[in-house]
Amino acid sequence: MNFIDKLERKFGKYATDKMPFILIACYALGYMIEKINYSWINYLTLNPYLILKGQVWRLVSWILIPPSESNVFFVLIMLFFYYSISMSLVKTWGVFKYNLYIVVGLLCSIIGCFICMGVCYLFVGDVIETAGASYFFQIGSQYFSTFYVNMSILLAYAATFPNAMILMFFIIPLKVKWLGFFEGAIILYNLIVGVGNPYHNIFFRFGVISALLNFGLFMLLVRGGYRMRPSQIKRRMTFERETNTSRTIAKHKCAICGRTDETNPELEFRFCSRCNGNYEYCSDHLFSHKHVE
Repeated sequence: MNFIDKLERKFGKYATDKMPFILIACYALGYMIEKINYSWINYLTLNPYLILKGQVWRLVSWILIPPSESNVFFVLIMLFFYYSISMSLVKTWGVFKYNLYIVVGLLCSIIGCFICMGVCYLFVGDVIETAGASYFFQIGSQYFSTFYVNMSILLAYAATFPNAMILMFFIIPLKVKWLGFFEGAIILYNLIVGVGNPYHNIFFRFGVISALLNFGLFMLLVRGGYRMRPSQIKRRMTFERETNTSRTIAKHKCAICGRTDETNPELEFRFCSRCNGNYEYCSDHLFSHKHVE
């Protein structure tokens, strides 16, 4: 049992399967606030200086600030897209692991903004005094947003379902892993180049890195806990040889729902290392099935 399994046994009862809906509802409310009065957004940002001055609601209200997009049509597409991939992750990982992934991403952003504040005072304290601390950190707080938290969801989906197909612009079929590689390359490029203003770069880099730390947690603990041992690889190879008698016979079949790689080629199939026997499951049931003793 890995560390996350232990956490789930202790805190799993507090997880909710409504987390994807809650996030989308927050973004929808944020877009409404922007349309009503954009200046209200200034009272919602993750400004560490003003939080320490007593405006503690900012620890939560910044989640309402949605990724910037002016076109209502693309806003609706974005909300639907992130809701659908989030629900896929919930079904595959389980409710607790998805909740943990989101909460860790948000907490890392909050912690990152306060660390960034300390770094700014350490290296550019004179600039802060000249500009005014409230104004300086209000400008910088815009880089601590849900944009890269959403990006971490997309990267996690690409890592979990690398061969899943999506339609770019509703026309071009593309495996989601290539979209993940492309987004990862864009993030790396932006981190290296920055945003121009050297003071803004401090906030920008802290904002991006802290928001994506939960993806590192996913790669190390969630996927790392399900790597196949040599004995399991041999078992899988034997199973594939036995089932590879005809091209019309499916190589993979879920022991729960019966779906195969022939009937549902978009699914990923994996053997479970904790089940006693040759039991293979689709991506929807790999982490949620009851283990065979």
